[in-house]
Amino acid sequence: MNIWKEFHGPNSGYLLELYDKYREDPSSVDTSTKALFDIWKPETDGEIPAPRILPNYKKVEGAVRLSRNIRSYGHLAANLDPLGSAPPGHPLLNLETYDITEEDLRDLPASIIGPPTSDNTENALEAINKLRSIYSTSTGNDYAHVYNPEERVWLRKYTETGIYNLSNMPIDQVALLQRLTEVDVFEKFLHRIFPGKFRFSIEGVDMLVPILNEFIDDASEQGISNILIGMSHRGRLNVLAHVLNKPYYHTLSVFKDPVTERDFRDDIGWRGDVKYHAGFKMSVNNGNGKEIDMVITVAPNPSHLETVNPVIEGMARAAGTIAGQKGPPTFDPYVSIPVLVHGDAAFSGQGVVAETLNMSRLPGYSTGGTLHIIANNQLGYTSTPGEGRSTLYASDLAKGYEVPIVHVNADDPEACIEAARLGFAYIREFQKDFLIDLIGYRKHGHNEADEPSFTQPGMYEKIENHPSVREIWADKLVERNIIDKEYAEDLFSKQMEKLHFIYESLETDAAIDELKKKLPPPSRSGAIDTSVDAETLTLYHDELSRIPDGFNLHKKLKRPLKKRAEALNYPSEKNIDWALAEDLAFASILAEGTPIRFTGQDTERGTFSHRHSVFHDYKTGESFTPLQSFSHAKASFEIRNSPLTENACIGFEYGYNLQAPDRLVIWEAQYGDFINVAQAMIDEFMVSARAKWGLTPSLVLMLPHGYEGQGPDHCSGRLERFLGLAADANIRIANCSTSGQFFHLLRRQALLLLKDPLPLIIMTPKSLLRNPASFSSLNDLSQGTWQNVIDDDKVKNKNKIKRLVFCSGKIYIDLDSSEYRNNSKDIAIVRIEQLYPFPRQEIKKNIDSYKNIKEFMLVQEEPSNMGSIMYLWPRFKQLFKGRKVVLSYLGRKPNSSPSEGSASWHRVIQETIKKETFNLKKKKDTKGILLYGLETSN
Repeated sequence: MNIWKEFHGPNSGYLLELYDKYREDPSSVDTSTKALFDIWKPETDGEIPAPRILPNYKKVEGAVRLSRNIRSYGHLAANLDPLGSAPPGHPLLNLETYDITEEDLRDLPASIIGPPTSDNTENALEAINKLRSIYSTSTGNDYAHVYNPEERVWLRKYTETGIYNLSNMPIDQVALLQRLTEVDVFEKFLHRIFPGKFRFSIEGVDMLVPILNEFIDDASEQGISNILIGMSHRGRLNVLAHVLNKPYYHTLSVFKDPVTERDFRDDIGWRGDVKYHAGFKMSVNNGNGKEIDMVITVAPNPSHLETVNPVIEGMARAAGTIAGQKGPPTFDPYVSIPVLVHGDAAFSGQGVVAETLNMSRLPGYSTGGTLHIIANNQLGYTSTPGEGRSTLYASDLAKGYEVPIVHVNADDPEACIEAARLGFAYIREFQKDFLIDLIGYRKHGHNEADEPSFTQPGMYEKIENHPSVREIWADKLVERNIIDKEYAEDLFSKQMEKLHFIYESLETDAAIDELKKKLPPPSRSGAIDTSVDAETLTLYHDELSRIPDGFNLHKKLKRPLKKRAEALNYPSEKNIDWALAEDLAFASILAEGTPIRFTGQDTERGTFSHRHSVFHDYKTGESFTPLQSFSHAKASFEIRNSPLTENACIGFEYGYNLQAPDRLVIWEAQYGDFINVAQAMIDEFMVSARAKWGLTPSLVLMLPHGYEGQGPDHCSGRLERFLGLAADANIRIANCSTSGQFFHLLRRQALLLLKDPLPLIIMTPKSLLRNPASFSSLNDLSQGTWQNVIDDDKVKNKNKIKRLVFCSGKIYIDLDSSEYRNNSKDIAIVRIEQLYPFPRQEIKKNIDSYKNIKEFMLVQEEPSNMGSIMYLWPRFKQLFKGRKVVLSYLGRKPNSSPSEGSASWHRVIQETIKKETFNLKKKKDTKGILLYGLETSN
């Protein structure tokens, strides 16, 4: 090819200009042009280069395209399956696609393939073969979806130079054999001694343990102080034993059954949950044995696949957050690294995975990069990949978040170690996630009592005859003359003898007693003073009301903020709305040294435009957060709008709260109804962690609740569900009726974080946010305190009361402000502000103060199969046992939907509830709207 026949006139001048740029800096031109200039070394005659015959440009172009596609799609030709299935391949990886031959490549210089592979090869053929050995052997590097140029260059460099492979960074190969032997023997011992008992064996992805060992060693050398691991069942017991060094006798104790073969303790383990849900924590000390270098934690989690993911991320965020100073907290991404071990079917199938990945780069949620490992069995229970996902790889979801992926054959220990090293280096360099797709198999069925050949006979015939990775590695060391065959067999025998000795010498009851840590004691908080003196609150309020000079406040905010600024001028007047009460509570909590993290959907402004914790300059867009500028604060204040995710966000805040129990952590729903989406996080973590795992979360959930005629999905925080989950003082549930109570409730929670930690569920208001009937005074905040039950302060003579009405939350304001209230002198209304723990003594004391009651009525606005009635009714029956009184209920009829969808129909029902509450005549079903239940207690 004569280049001057291809380019003429201005084009020839452009080519010369490109060539000049190339001579100054070869990387300044694109790959194809560089390849051409690498070949074309013109002889110049004056300013015009002499023509030169060049290789066929199409051959050059083909070679360049081939190299690019090997780098992008070489993983499709990699031998990733230990069981030997053929890789899918791709035409873009074949020479024929580009009409080139090996001879053509041999005639081309290596430089057209590009560095770093071209740096140490003689020609294009040698470079292409080297690329195939990097991208298409037992490792498939998959990062074509990473768009950031800096990251792509880095990944290419460190992948192709092989800096992290074992030839450049050797390992103790015999020590790796020792570790694989420990992993293998542990599973085989359990299988032999406890046949058929569930343990979710690691066999088939044994290299998970050395990968974690390598990653943690690298992290320790780099000064990482926290490794937080979340994983499902498979391999957990082995990871606990050989990554966290959990003593063997701990695990054997919960397998060994001291009573009968079917004793329930064998199934539930020692802590109220199965053994393969257990967590563990290990501290690594430095040489002097005093200072802790690193804490490694495997968090406990339930059978709900992948739900632990956001929990671990929240823990990591808390571990790296410094919150002991005023202003916003600071996050150090070099303090902790989360590690998430996924199942292959679950990674594709569980939506919480995508929710968690979405948070990975968000302000307030990023953790400086997570190592993801898919322990890829190639099966999900009994479903094949073709039945379980719509993608080629189990890891493909991560591509949407530009997470680099290394697919690696779990039978190649060297490739696995290299993947771990590359993952750690990438996370440290870019503070972003990295994924290792560890492709192996599952030695047994979904559990050890399952028969996998029922559904995958062909696959399990292969598995039955397939050697373990320990055996494969031992054979390789024998081939390398590092050990002899007897050495590997001796290692195996000695490890098996060691486990037998521990098992035979185990005193089961003593071991279990050692394992059992006492569960947290029942709640004993009792009364606690939550008041703050008026002078202090006024001082705080004055500072928080000031807007910086030159800050352009939105004109619609000026009037309400001016009114709020004057709210404390008259201490006895009820001018403090809910937003101000919250602001004052937060200020007082910060001044006492407790950090606050407050997140949720639209939380900065408030769903109902009531809070405005963060102001935005109307002209510049700059923000101002008064509580972060609060001079009296002794701790940080963080407020964030969360992504539109309930499940992962609540899991994240739960994890954050566990890791930092001394901080007040709050999550607020846009509407309380949306808590439906996070039911697993509530059931499996928040309310049961205390009983299952001995954990003491104290996360606060604010759930807007109350019937305003906005339809079924904007009224209910599902109060009934939380009450149904309440037992053994595991939670606090409140439905406040005034802003002052809200103030005291928040302060009580902060004061009890370390003394009596419990999660707090608050049914927060909507319409009450601006209803003066629910506002409080400065005196209420400074002279009052939290009250579980509030008596009727409008009753002058209790002896005249015939009907005592109990209710909770917003319905009290509706009843108290209704036109019927003042005309009903023989009816009293008592508010139950804390529903759980049930304030039995306060209610009983209240009841006993009314001597002439004929009827006790429970009133709510929810249907009778929702709200608090199903919870309160049996408790009130018990209170009235032995007394001849009528116990009645007034509210909506049972319904499968929380409310009617018509605002007009809502007003009719709400009005009827109010009217019938104050009607002492004999009741009946009113227009088919209300259920009025009567029951006589004897």
